[in-house]
Amino acid sequence: MNIQAYPKVELHHHLDCSLSYKVVHAIDPTVSEEIYRRDFAGPVKCTNLVDFLGRTSRGIALMQTPEHLRMVVADVMDQLKCDNVLYAELRFAPLLHTQQGMSPEEVVEVVNEALTNAIATTGVEARLILCTLRHFDADESMHTVRLVEQFQGTNVVGLDIAGDEAGYPLDEHIAAFEYAVEQGIFRTAHAGEARGAESVWETLEYLQPTRIGHGARSIEDSALIEKLREEQIHLELCPASNLQTNMYDTYIDHPINQLYQHGVSMSVNTDNRTITPVTLKQEYEHLHQHFQWGKEHFLQCNLHALQASFLPEEARCRLIERLQALYANCD
Repeated sequence: MNIQAYPKVELHHHLDCSLSYKVVHAIDPTVSEEIYRRDFAGPVKCTNLVDFLGRTSRGIALMQTPEHLRMVVADVMDQLKCDNVLYAELRFAPLLHTQQGMSPEEVVEVVNEALTNAIATTGVEARLILCTLRHFDADESMHTVRLVEQFQGTNVVGLDIAGDEAGYPLDEHIAAFEYAVEQGIFRTAHAGEARGAESVWETLEYLQPTRIGHGARSIEDSALIEKLREEQIHLELCPASNLQTNMYDTYIDHPINQLYQHGVSMSVNTDNRTITPVTLKQEYEHLHQHFQWGKEHFLQCNLHALQASFLPEEARCRLIERLQALYANCD
């Protein structure tokens, strides 16, 4: 089985947590490989999600100028090309990239333009999701959703909420997501990662997303599994990241295979490629090794991903046809 040859789809990929050593060193030549492994990548096991999130600041600090944002976008897209990614949705929080004077609008404009150029250069199809964060206030969340609205028709396709799920309630963000619903803006939301199935339930109720970022702990509630299946709520699963944030002890403990067997719409994702140094090829190899997944499993998950993508219908159908044709020629 030639996993590298399989075309891949990634819906859950944090742009600001996926800087390679090559681009980090190019931006800051004082960073050696040793420093990169120590300060940018995370340990095999973090204490919890908060410990994990505390490691994001080094990469974000290097993404504060137009030039550096362009370098990171090009770097991430090169990584995706090497991983044989057919389509990706990259997410980031524009409000975190204003430390050296750029406005959030300028940040999105630069990243959007850089992505257009990288799509042409790499041949990888990609779009952008803008994130609000759990610790943001209501105004910051509303600013983020209005950025999505402002850039509709470009590479910007949706809204997400990320951050410390267990530490901050949803209250400050409900209005922004209600606005997104009113405006017909695509929505995904992190849930079921640092907290259990109750977090997914409340996220579905108050934010009305069509996708859940992570959501692995949905397995703890059979009624929730039924709801996800019936309403085709898509789970963006990230096994290696979940192990690193100490959700599960070992790969075999992760419920991804159970969720697949339950018929839930789901995809396989890296989450990030700096803090969790993993590729989709490696994720697929782990799934093959631990759960005996093969070509049919990977094809099904990638079809689910494209069906749940935030692309217009015509583009979605075109990529589905391409994915099926490519898999037909894979061993």
